[in-house]
Amino acid sequence: MLRLTDRIEFPSKSNDILTVGELLVDMISAEYDEDFTCDTYHKFFGGSPSNIAMNVKRLGIRPLVASAVGKDGFGKFLMNHLQEADIPTTCLQQVEDATSMVVVTKSRSTPIPIFYRGADYQLAYTPELEEALLHSNIVHFSCWPISRKPVRATVEKVIDTAKENGILVCFDPNYHPMIWEKGENGIEYVKSIIGKADIVKPSEDDAERLFGKDTPENQVQKFLQLGAKLVIMTLGKDGAIVSNGDETLQFQTVATEVVDTTGAGDAFWSGFYAAVVKGYTITEALQLGFAVSAYKLKYMGAVVDLPKLEEIQELYGL
Repeated sequence: MLRLTDRIEFPSKSNDILTVGELLVDMISAEYDEDFTCDTYHKFFGGSPSNIAMNVKRLGIRPLVASAVGKDGFGKFLMNHLQEADIPTTCLQQVEDATSMVVVTKSRSTPIPIFYRGADYQLAYTPELEEALLHSNIVHFSCWPISRKPVRATVEKVIDTAKENGILVCFDPNYHPMIWEKGENGIEYVKSIIGKADIVKPSEDDAERLFGKDTPENQVQKFLQLGAKLVIMTLGKDGAIVSNGDETLQFQTVATEVVDTTGAGDAFWSGFYAAVVKGYTITEALQLGFAVSAYKLKYMGAVVDLPKLEEIQELYGL
């Protein structure tokens, strides 16, 4: 059991976290725009797992990204961002399909996305990917890659290999019906994956899409009943509720200024991962995750210029 006062003991490996999934361009409106009437959009490095890799590198741990991009200008733009951040691109695959993109409204609440998918779901399970996985202590993925084939089979193989080798499996169950093939029951498939994960971090919106409306406490229990070992359910301005089935804690948000919510969940994951790798207890890591998220909320875009984790800890008095 992942007890909230425990520190997670990791063996010595060459890499701390492998993120598997989408590397894509976020096109974000220049104005707050719920109706898509804004004429100006700016491109940003995007894709939840890739955002996490960029963030944790700045926070002071070692990431790798496994993803697929097109042989086009957007693909080059994304690869250059990783290289400039000194993140190895050995697990990036270039394919013939166009680089995937999300068009999203700048928002102080929940961003409204439109998805354009191509290269991202062509990621293959290769010897390079397996080697990177075996040399990592944590593997992270979201609903995006498992929503399409053939990358779904890649993620399933990643999960099986990770579990066979004692690698911590972390899943962001950010189900959205728009990213699934028409006619497929994505909800039931996501539920089948939850029990294979050690840690899941749904938002309140994610839980409602999967289970319907209910109280946060009841939603957390549903994830635990499916087999998740630790559930971190974020509640926006109301903080979060966290449970391993035996222990439950409520956390308050430390955010004081909200400019753009894009990537706030990724920032939380990043702070949490950096902290557990650095030897903080799970409770301390959760607090640092909220601090990193609060720092990100003050800036535009999914990836911002984060300071080291220790500086954020000092900044928020943790």
